[in-house]
Amino acid sequence: MQDRPSARELLEAVERFLERDVVGALEGPKQFHARVAANVMRILARELELGPRFLRAEWQRLEDVLGPTAAPESESARADTVRVRTRELCERIRRGDADADPWRARVLAHVRRTVEEKLAIVKPGMLKR
Repeated sequence: MQDRPSARELLEAVERFLERDVVGALEGPKQFHARVAANVMRILARELELGPRFLRAEWQRLEDVLGPTAAPESESARADTVRVRTRELCERIRRGDADADPWRARVLAHVRRTVEEKLAIVKPGMLKR
């Protein structure tokens, strides 16, 4: 791990370069793709900043909704387990397990909060609407 520049600083530098120097120098599809690339840099920077905290929060909510399970050591293994547990939750919702309270209310709260956290990373302006 480097001290400086941090991964976030590097992403912000590339994003600024794309927005200030590249986008204006291009036209048509190439300009659009440069804007998309700049947006990808912003998303990655937010993912670095918010992702670990949101992953821990999602883990805790899934523990509340589905019951406890052993937490993996690494963040990537935890993310994999969250995906597996989310598939399990989806299957239970499809079976109708979430059709009645009190479990329904806990599931809805979890899903709502998870969507808000994902939007905070990929499209934060949507949360302000």
